[in-house]
Amino acid sequence: MSIEQLKEMLPAFAKDVRLNLSSLATDESLSPQRKYGLFIACGIATRNATVAQALEAEAKPHLSPQALDAARAAASIMAMNNIYYRFVHLASNKEYGKMPARLRMNVVGNPGVEKADFELWSLAVSAINGCGLCIDSHEKVLRDAGVTSAEIHTAVRFAAVIQSTAVSLEAAQTSSLAAAE
Repeated sequence: MSIEQLKEMLPAFAKDVRLNLSSLATDESLSPQRKYGLFIACGIATRNATVAQALEAEAKPHLSPQALDAARAAASIMAMNNIYYRFVHLASNKEYGKMPARLRMNVVGNPGVEKADFELWSLAVSAINGCGLCIDSHEKVLRDAGVTSAEIHTAVRFAAVIQSTAVSLEAAQTSSLAAAE
């Protein structure tokens, strides 16, 4: 499945989502690896198989096997880290923040691609998962690496559009199921 086919699946009420998805597909403000890595990592983070499969089909021809695995790893490791660090951040008992995480995160130090690319994908996934502590941490690493505010903003825009695509498809499916009853 392609982005075009994914867009065709979007219901009429999601016209803006369809237009925004078209914008992502034609966006050239990021390097191809950053752009298509965002497709992979954010698609997985939506937890919507249709979205993840369509974006992977779109991205796969543009990424090396190492970049594909790194983007998948960003989604995977952030699924764990975002839960843990969101808890640490939100818990009233600040003692948890002083405790070692004791979570394996080796891929963060050696992702197999340029560190800034992996960090950008991790930031976008953290935005989808709503972890402010992780967002701040990844944004700082990116800024220190010379990534511009515009690139960071674009990555979060990708996350927002990809998440809204998943929500729109699920809303249409829910409506269809309710109408059938």
